[in-house]
Formats: sequence, structure tokens, C-alpha cells
Amino acid sequence: MSKFTKALIFVFIIVFIDQFSKIWIKTNMKLGESNIVFDSWFKIHFIENEGMAFGWKFINKTVLSLFRIVAVGLLGWFLYDLTRKKAKTIVLISISMILAGAFGNILDSAFYGMFFTESTPFKIAEFTKTAGYEIFLHGSVVDMLYFPLFSGRYPDWFPFLGGDTFEFFRPVFNIADSAVTCGVILILLFRKAFVFPSITKNNEQVTMSNK
Repeated sequence: MSKFTKALIFVFIIVFIDQFSKIWIKTNMKLGESNIVFDSWFKIHFIENEGMAFGWKFINKTVLSLFRIVAVGLLGWFLYDLTRKKAKTIVLISISMILAGAFGNILDSAFYGMFFTESTPFKIAEFTKTAGYEIFLHGSVVDMLYFPLFSGRYPDWFPFLGGDTFEFFRPVFNIADSAVTCGVILILLFRKAFVFPSITKNNEQVTMSNK
């Protein structure tokens, strides 16, 4: 089995886990519903967002969806190119995780609006063969992982926020977001692994010729 095939299997596994968790949450929980997993610091909290990872919003939904599709295509080509260059395993893992995460969230925004009824605080969504709650590329991304590790209050002397309450970690995210984040962290931690043998060899040959 080629390295590229193994990488694609790894991507598929992450996407499957991501989509399974999202579909289960969407068809079993009402919007805004929350269940405690461990004490008070890990909860399954069902929300939907129209923006980027962790619920951030910066750009139009259609533009964001199209950007994700282009990014997935480029990442897929990059992953294939890396396998041809005999990149290290950690490199392939990191890029595969980013690819899987981006693809997982694309599926939400592209198809969930077409194939599910709307999730509300009063009704659980259902799979529908008729019109869903949105058009192609305009579906909302399902988030559910919530880690409010601790909360507190800013001291009165704290600039601008004195007296306000805070919570860490506030963002709600999903498996796809986690895959992208972990992939980026791996790249930062093992950035030296992104030096490929063929490139290094060519640089050494140029150095020797200059001597």
C-alpha cells in the first residue's frame, strides 16, 4: 500500500468520526442543549455556527465555503506531492489532519442545509428528502465540544474589563476543528521535518559546485 493511500485512509477515518459525531448530535439534541461529560469542565454543548473554526466569523459564508473547497483541493495535491518526495511520516500526518478537518467542515456547510430540517431550541433536526433549512454551501457547521476549564472575575483594577466575569476555554468546536489545530501544532513542533531529502541533496550539490 502506497503512502498516499495510507494518508487518504487516515483522512477518511478522521472525517468519518467527525461526521458521525455531528450527525448524532444534530439528530439527538436540541440546539443549545448541553450534557456534562466530566464534572463541569467538559461538556457536550450543541451549537451551530456560520463562520470559521471555533465559531469565529470573518467573511461571507459562500466565500468561506468556496475558499475551503479550493483549500482542500490544494491540500490534497500537496499531500500527494509530499508522498512522492518521500516526506517524513509526521509531515504526512500533520497535512492529512488539516486536510481532513477542512473537508469535514465543508460537508456541513455544503450539504447539511439541504438534507436536514432546522435545529432549534425546541425541536431536534431530522433528515429530510424534501427541502432542508438552507441552500447548497449555506448550511451551518455543527459544534459540540466545550471545555469551560475554569471561570472567574477580573479584578476591579484590570483595564477595561475590571469587574467582568471570564471563562476559559469559551469556544465550542468539533472534531474537524481539533484535527486542523493539531495538524498546525505538529507542523510548528516538527518544522525541521519539512526539509525534504531531494531538496537537501540539491542544495548540497549547489554548495559543492560553488566550491
